[in-house]
Amino acid sequence: MASPAAQPQRFVALDTHKHYIVPAAVDQQKAVVLQPCRVDLHRFDAWMATHLKPTDAVVIEAGPNTWDVYDRVQPHVASVIVAHPYRVRAISSARVKTNARDALILAQLLAANLIPEVWVPPHEVRDLRSLVAQRTRLVRQRTQARNRLQAILHRHNVAAPDGDAFAPAARPFWEALRLGTVETLCVRQDLVLLDTLQPLIDQAEAALLQQSTCSPWSDQVAYLLQVSGVAVINAMTLLSAIGPVERFPTPGQLVSYAGLGASVYDSGETHRTGRITKQGRRELRTAMVEIAWVAVVRDPHWQAVFARLSLRMVPGKAIVAVARKMLVMIWHLLTHHQADHHADVQKVANKLMTWAEALRREGRHGLSIAEFTRQELTRLNLGQQTDTMSRWGRIVRLPPAAALTAPPMA
Repeated sequence: MASPAAQPQRFVALDTHKHYIVPAAVDQQKAVVLQPCRVDLHRFDAWMATHLKPTDAVVIEAGPNTWDVYDRVQPHVASVIVAHPYRVRAISSARVKTNARDALILAQLLAANLIPEVWVPPHEVRDLRSLVAQRTRLVRQRTQARNRLQAILHRHNVAAPDGDAFAPAARPFWEALRLGTVETLCVRQDLVLLDTLQPLIDQAEAALLQQSTCSPWSDQVAYLLQVSGVAVINAMTLLSAIGPVERFPTPGQLVSYAGLGASVYDSGETHRTGRITKQGRRELRTAMVEIAWVAVVRDPHWQAVFARLSLRMVPGKAIVAVARKMLVMIWHLLTHHQADHHADVQKVANKLMTWAEALRREGRHGLSIAEFTRQELTRLNLGQQTDTMSRWGRIVRLPPAAALTAPPMA
């Protein structure tokens, strides 16, 4: 691959599609040096070997196979960037739109240095995002099945059994319902679906737990667990969406990335703000709102913040404001590797111990549960004087802080 400092001689655009790619290229004077053509994906490697040069700069239009194309192209050229699909207005708002025109416009914008880029996540971030997305899909299917079963009870004015209506112990209740043939079939199939989905969800969550002990995530999970409402699974969801926090120089940029920032109209004499933009990573925004709801129930500090905000806005807007404040705090925790000064040491220790219990001994790197808990408290610079903790009605002793070597900082 050519040195990144070398001046590109050609600017190549790749308009990606499901089964083919349309390339085009211009030179430094924006003259067309490679006419648009259709290249099937199974012939793309051969096309690259013939047409791409080490001095080329390449832009890829974001699509379903963007990262695969990026990985294949990157070793052969000087530079590769991925165009932001919603910000390339010359393409998205064109009245005459064809693959050939799109590729040429992309190449010309690249030559003019006018391409809004998308951050290219490293492989460990892509893998974690895929795992989080898989669990989210499975949980959504489980929720849909439960909602269908609840709807049947509502239609027939039947009260659900006490406790977990979908637990194995409640199956005689569902089997004893007197329903029509079709509804009986639907109930039976949804119950089978729940039995099938739960082991798959457990496998996905076990994989997320395993990832939580791997680099680079193992150095960051503890900082998130000290936040009220955050457990290991949604901590991994946050980390998968954020990636390296260093790419956000300010907390405001992280808030915008989550789509939690207010929309702004400022033109002439008019200035107004509106609802949140919702332009960003949806899973990050959703996770933060869920975390905020838990925090305002369990944490006195966030309860007070929510109560104060609720005096001047409806609860739905107040919880979004809390989520935004919590995300700013998370930026500071991950960026500066510091403890949350609102954190309750006993609650944090309990969450760390829950994390330790879910891991096997190899996941704890040979440490006992108490030793692992003390190690992570030391990482957070919390609880140096805490020798015991209360857990499920019993007292658990922690090893002295000086007995373990402090873990390396992130």
